[in-house]
Amino acid sequence: MTDLTLVGLCGSLRAASYNRQLMLEAAGIFGGRFTEGSLRLPLFDEDLEAEGMPSEVEALGAAIAGADAVLFACPEYNKAPPGVVKNALDWLSRLKPNPLAGKPVAIVTAAGGRAGGERSQNVLRWMLVPHRVEPLSWPEVFVAAPEKEFDAEGRLLSERYRKQLETLMERLRDQASGKVG
Repeated sequence: MTDLTLVGLCGSLRAASYNRQLMLEAAGIFGGRFTEGSLRLPLFDEDLEAEGMPSEVEALGAAIAGADAVLFACPEYNKAPPGVVKNALDWLSRLKPNPLAGKPVAIVTAAGGRAGGERSQNVLRWMLVPHRVEPLSWPEVFVAAPEKEFDAEGRLLSERYRKQLETLMERLRDQASGKVG
């Protein structure tokens, strides 16, 4: 397997979040090197930007620019991605060149309820359009009722979800290595 680098962006800041567990599970399947990009950024503010790009934003941009692929693991808060994801995308749009542009991207979601974050994932896809990103469209990985889907070590229990995640990560690896995915 080619030694590819994957950057994961988790829309939940909670250390033990189901989306972080899902991201780490996906990273293990992807293989290669993995880095979690921090979304603990200052709130987007053009006055702050005028003083100089915050170092946290530059670090996130550098991690994404140096990666072969990006994975978003995004919860659903009030029918949309959480504000930290939007904030990060706003900051990243100010970097020249935009580190996300043209990157292979996959999205996974874990959320309570039967839809598993489907609305959040759809909104995030729209939010990525200005970044010139075309996230993989299938398979869609929506982990519903995640409190029942992970074991105590954070591993996925459902064979169905695991197979979807394996297929998605295989397609992301193929795109990142230049194969048709």
